[in-house]
Amino acid sequence: MSAPQYTGPIRYPRPLVPGSRIVVTAPSSGVQPALHARLELCLADLRSRGFVVEEGCCLRSQQHSASAPAPERAAELEHALMRDDVDAVIPPWGGERAVELLDRLDWGALARTRPKWVLGYSDTSTWMLALTLRLGWATVHGPCLMDLVPGQNDALTRQALTPLQLPPAHVLRQRQSTAWQKHWSDFATAPHSLYALTEPTRWRSLKGRPREAFDGRLFGGCLDTLLHTAGTPHGDGAGFIERHRTEGVILYLENAEGSPCDVLRAFHRLRWTGWLDGLSGVQLGRSAAPDSTGEHDLRYEQALHDSFGTLPCPVLADVDIGHLPPQLVLVNGAHAQVRWSTDVLDGVGGRWGGGEITQRLD
Repeated sequence: MSAPQYTGPIRYPRPLVPGSRIVVTAPSSGVQPALHARLELCLADLRSRGFVVEEGCCLRSQQHSASAPAPERAAELEHALMRDDVDAVIPPWGGERAVELLDRLDWGALARTRPKWVLGYSDTSTWMLALTLRLGWATVHGPCLMDLVPGQNDALTRQALTPLQLPPAHVLRQRQSTAWQKHWSDFATAPHSLYALTEPTRWRSLKGRPREAFDGRLFGGCLDTLLHTAGTPHGDGAGFIERHRTEGVILYLENAEGSPCDVLRAFHRLRWTGWLDGLSGVQLGRSAAPDSTGEHDLRYEQALHDSFGTLPCPVLADVDIGHLPPQLVLVNGAHAQVRWSTDVLDGVGGRWGGGEITQRLD
């Protein structure tokens, strides 16, 4: 159902406090029985923080790549977002079939509803970013629930729930990680597993510059899914850019499964639909997809240079965003300052090469 695109300021949900109610539902992929032990640990961690955790019916099953038929998933998500006693909706993870929900949600009714926090990434971007672009709700791109097992203590993941607990106008500052995870553990056999952060983190300027700096309102998510909503009522990135042009706009994207040619084609889809016009800067996450290996194939690095490298704005690559954790917690709609350099003072007389993002929730 249709609703007018928002015209006012970004709408921030009320901060989470002990006693706040969080609904855990799976609008895309559910959690099969073999993974319930991991799910229980993550739910228990939320409860240990003082939150009231309510499980949806569309959560603990998985058939045909989804937790339930699309009408049931859409109805449960819409009900959670509409309820006044709910403060946040956190899916267990993403999936493949969130796109089926978009035309089933009552966007007019949601526009009249108090905003709720949403946290996640991957296929969650499909409907989460639509809440920002259509309704002006601040939403949070970051670790999914199944990442938040007790003991997950890298600096970025520790901040996963921080934006949901901050009142408006507060500031969240994050530095790039020191290392990232290349391979995932099997949650079925190792439900307590933590990230294995073995690879050194190196943000970089796609244009080879020694430093980059840009400011603006954030929006973005998973390139694999958002390329399908771009230019539709659910993905009016051009409208978002126009509304916030005087403040600047930063687009962030991560590639989960796209081949180099997929990324190149997706870039042009975004370009044709106005997502790339007038940006202050772009942040690209580490690609989780395998690179091409054929002698005459397009490689991922060349695909980036032939696409995003042609933009007039700064572009950072291999940022802590997406399917190779840890990842930044990015608030869609927040005003951000991004700073990166190959040689940065650390404040105590030393130097480090890396990046920092400061978000203001206003």
